[in-house]
Amino acid sequence: MTKKNFTLIGIAGYIAIRHVKAIMETGNNLVAALDKFDSVGFVDAYFPDADFFVEFERFDRHIAMLNRTDRQIDYVSICSPNYLHDSHIRFALRNGADAICEKPLVLNPWNIDALLDYEKETGKKVYNILQLRHHPSIIALKKKIEDGPKDKIYDIDLSYITSRGKWYHYSWKGDEHKSGGIATNIGVHFFDMLTWIFGEVRENTVHLLKDNKSAGFLQLEKARVRWFLSIDYNDVPGSVRQKGQRTYRSITVDGEEMEFSDGFTDLHTVSYQEIIVGKGFGVECARNSIDTVYNIRNAEQKGLKGDYHPFAKKQ
Repeated sequence: MTKKNFTLIGIAGYIAIRHVKAIMETGNNLVAALDKFDSVGFVDAYFPDADFFVEFERFDRHIAMLNRTDRQIDYVSICSPNYLHDSHIRFALRNGADAICEKPLVLNPWNIDALLDYEKETGKKVYNILQLRHHPSIIALKKKIEDGPKDKIYDIDLSYITSRGKWYHYSWKGDEHKSGGIATNIGVHFFDMLTWIFGEVRENTVHLLKDNKSAGFLQLEKARVRWFLSIDYNDVPGSVRQKGQRTYRSITVDGEEMEFSDGFTDLHTVSYQEIIVGKGFGVECARNSIDTVYNIRNAEQKGLKGDYHPFAKKQ
């Protein structure tokens, strides 16, 4: 198979190394990268000959030059801050490349429709990294639900606490207008996974909505979901903290713990393998989760009424 040429926007970001590794492990080339920050020395271990830019204008000119040679860009991988995804996707399509974008694909539901129009105009594709859909435990759960009773409604508790320091609130991630807030920034892939397995949202109630944590209830076609998301270390259960751990991830289905802590590291490579053969998750796949987090972000807090997550009671 002919090697594909990639560029990457946002290469200094936390998640970018997984994309760079996936490009290498799928046998392709990273020919250029962009980031306004220049702490990108890790690239030496993967693509030391990749061109690097800290100014978009020079990067833009370089891509245009490559596209006039035999080094045309096939894919633009996007790891930039959430609020820039939409713009960078359109940049990719305008330059004749398919886009591979980190979650969340966009911040607002109407941006999805605009991207679908842009795909039609350019003939290029937009792919979303929805890595949980490739996780073996989650694939197995989806099959179990599909093979189970058609009228059964499952009870689910989702708890995800990933501690972040003070820096988080001073970065773009702490700005709701740029990140979409907690539910969007750290929860969107879980909401995607839940709606992928249990169907569309019928009810979306928010009990708690702060800059460092959020909790609510989702009625899906086949599930009742109580969810709690936090970046506050104090929310990590004491038994977990005693082990020196700062992250807690738990999903229970009808009271049974679902184990999926392992197996995350290679999911970007699997995503790239699928995308390169035309089987990646496109724009429309993102719609349910983007609708869900947008509605959470703009919801009125109901307080601790109804069926709320037990972790919310401590707040």
